[in-house]
Amino acid sequence: MKNHEKINQEKHKFPIKKTGFFIFTLQLIIFNCVDILTAKAAAQEPVLSVVQSQENTQHWPGIIKRLENIGVEYCVIPLASVRSVADWGDRRVLFLPNIETLTPTQAIALEQWKSKGGNLIASGPVGSLSTPGVRQLLKTLLGGYWGFSLQDKQQLTPPQKISHPWANNGGLFGNVHGGVLIPNSGTSQAVAVWNSRENPAAIVSTERATFLGWRWGTDTASTPELDISWLKAALTRYSSGKNTKKIAGGSQNCSTSVASVAGEQRSRGAEEQRTVNNSSPSSSKPTLPATKPPVTQEAIDQLEQQVHWDVAPNSNTPIDSSEAIALQQELENLIGRVESAHLAASSNDSNTNNSLSVKAENPRTNTTSLTPISNKEQVLAQARVVAKNIPQLVANKNYALARQQWLTTRANLWKQFPTDRRLAPAEIRSVWLDRGTIVRAGSEQELAKIFDRLAQAGINTIFFETVNAGYTIYPSKVAPQQNPLIRGWDPLASGVKLAHERGMELHAWVWTFAAGNQRHNELLKISPDYPGPVLAAHPEWANYDHQGKMIPLGQTKPFFDPANPELRQYLLKLYQEIITQYKVDGLQLDYIRYPFQDPAAGRSYGYGKAARNQFQQLTGVDPMTISPSQTQLWQQWTAFRTQQVDSFVTQVSQMLRQQRRNLILSVAVFPLPEHERIQKLQQRWEIWARQGDVDLIIPMTYAQDTVRFQTLAKPWIGSTQLGSTLLIPGIRLLSLPTLGAFDQLQLVRDLPVSGYALFAAENLNNELHKLFSNTQGKETSAISEPIPHREPFQSAVTRYIALKREWQLFLQAEKEPVTNKSVTDFHSQAEVVQNALNQLATSPSASKLVTAKANLTRFQSLFRVWMRQQQMQNSYQARAWENRLAIIERLLRYGERQLELHSEQITNTVTK
Repeated sequence: MKNHEKINQEKHKFPIKKTGFFIFTLQLIIFNCVDILTAKAAAQEPVLSVVQSQENTQHWPGIIKRLENIGVEYCVIPLASVRSVADWGDRRVLFLPNIETLTPTQAIALEQWKSKGGNLIASGPVGSLSTPGVRQLLKTLLGGYWGFSLQDKQQLTPPQKISHPWANNGGLFGNVHGGVLIPNSGTSQAVAVWNSRENPAAIVSTERATFLGWRWGTDTASTPELDISWLKAALTRYSSGKNTKKIAGGSQNCSTSVASVAGEQRSRGAEEQRTVNNSSPSSSKPTLPATKPPVTQEAIDQLEQQVHWDVAPNSNTPIDSSEAIALQQELENLIGRVESAHLAASSNDSNTNNSLSVKAENPRTNTTSLTPISNKEQVLAQARVVAKNIPQLVANKNYALARQQWLTTRANLWKQFPTDRRLAPAEIRSVWLDRGTIVRAGSEQELAKIFDRLAQAGINTIFFETVNAGYTIYPSKVAPQQNPLIRGWDPLASGVKLAHERGMELHAWVWTFAAGNQRHNELLKISPDYPGPVLAAHPEWANYDHQGKMIPLGQTKPFFDPANPELRQYLLKLYQEIITQYKVDGLQLDYIRYPFQDPAAGRSYGYGKAARNQFQQLTGVDPMTISPSQTQLWQQWTAFRTQQVDSFVTQVSQMLRQQRRNLILSVAVFPLPEHERIQKLQQRWEIWARQGDVDLIIPMTYAQDTVRFQTLAKPWIGSTQLGSTLLIPGIRLLSLPTLGAFDQLQLVRDLPVSGYALFAAENLNNELHKLFSNTQGKETSAISEPIPHREPFQSAVTRYIALKREWQLFLQAEKEPVTNKSVTDFHSQAEVVQNALNQLATSPSASKLVTAKANLTRFQSLFRVWMRQQQMQNSYQARAWENRLAIIERLLRYGERQLELHSEQITNTVTK
């Protein structure tokens, strides 16, 4: 601008003649050339920083090729070098392509960088493998989060209601393989949606963030043309004059080279190579790019985060009508759980004359004051008012007040749980006793203190970590080495003795296909490359990912090849040693799967030597040469691997039945949907249940609140695909508030399941121990309760008697008039069922089982009729009772299988 002003001044100073006109024209050309050169130099100045990490290393060629085709100048920022806000650079736009893990330090620095005026572009499941705190921060920075992957490609389409001028080019839309994004706040908008039911968001934007819902730069996700179009559109958003300044204080270092990243990777070469004795696959690698899959703990966290339930105190973020209904419903459910717990506690009291009001009258006042109150009935009444008023608060846009009242009411209701009275039914109360706790005990005397503590807490089943990272906890004649952290004693022998002395069962918990653990190597102060003692002795048993690594990038455990017959025989021999040399009550298979994969993202595993040879014999194709785009072959490959796991479970089950028929076989599994689980883990536990191969299915339904827990657990609890197998959900105690853990336990007791499993003994703190001791501990009951998986018929009787006591108390407290005939009919039919159950438990037989099942089925039908009025007044309690009747029916089904096994055993004995 100043150059043109100067020319204008010169024009007025000198009259333009022919020679002057020539000079003027020459000056204009010169100045215009300066402007052009200046503009060109500015255009060549990098305006974009692209983040490179181990996770997108294999995507990098595709990312670079697309950037070059756009013609944009860019800087590369190695993620590993980011330790402060300055390390995010001074360019105004930052692109995070497919970055799944950021540290808390990096995330906080990113927030600071954005607050200085930075603009973000991101793609893929950004931050999904980070810690919960980081994930929450990224939701805010990006305006949303990756919810879940889609199984197939879907059409990317513009939203119907809102158009975005910067994203209205027809070339932006096409078939893409991505995932559903969940907008995080009222400032987030869906720029593009998936053309499927309910049109979930595919691209989310805020004023200074653009979030693409697929892995940008990968040909398996989208075409280069579509990727380029969206990045150009996003960059256009941030190219206005006000956005051209650099970020103050940002590093000025800029290079399109990734040498620093490559150097870092070379320095970490020992961590990246997971091979032993050059035994990795030798033929060509598949065409799949490799990225970081989650390790077990991260995967559990990621699974929990897919169930969105965040009630942030004082947040004024808008709440839509469906969320308002969910908040209301959860408060009503919590009210029901509190009342149900009090009813169960009262029915267990020796003095049943205590009055019990199951139904609280609605208060006449409409106040929503949340002053502290201690009386249970007042708290319940006030909670009902809050629940009723939440939709109105939301309608009035009092979002912060709605959230605050919800949280305060939940806290008040939690305090009303009867945590000083026994209320537990006959149930499986199990806990995983982890290797770390066993090692820290160091002797039988110290281990006895742990068992005393667990017995006082009412635990009746212990999953004792017996095989971990390839080591046995006991001195084995089959395994190469006992855990070096165990010195001078046999924890398994001590554990069995201590459990049985206290009336508890002990089940040997074993790692099945996970062969080692880098974290355990750190404890032993040995090389991270060490694959565990079994693979060190037998490297030919190793499994590999498609890049030839035993440990997939980002994980910590090498795995065995389940297709290897020698490996299978070794494991069977090891388990046989455990069950014959020690009087364990059961065996639990953990890691009964392949490691985590994501074929859609180019992550695959299972290329052990034996698996490749067997698959090639079956199909004529080496699985290393195929990819998910070859649909039929890939399905065959997935089915082949899944069958390796299925058949091994059957082998273990048959071996246990032959050696000791009364042993319980349980499996710790993931509660992913079946199709997704088969693709990512090759774990198909519904089949094991229906075939009768396992007794207990334990889904790891770990969640930080009851809503998430119920969402994860309920599909499997209500499943009709499990045959006679019992299901007990897992509860992770880590970071759970004490009353929050109790809330999850109470939900379990109101659902049709026969117990729970706690992870893990090391997290059983003093507060939880006191709560468990008071509500389910042995010291508060003189009656030795049956364990459902051991005595299903006796457990059914005990649970039914507890139900009858609750019904009696309820009818005594019922405020509505009940006719004598109705009460008489109810008690008469209930008595018929109890007599049939008593006879079955006393002397089990097939004929008595048929009678008991028929009477129970008839009673369940009549019960629903009797409960119609109660359904309208207290639907939660009516459902809870129906659920408890349902688990009694399942216990009879499970007991029927035990009867059949017992009859088969007698027949075989007589035949011999």
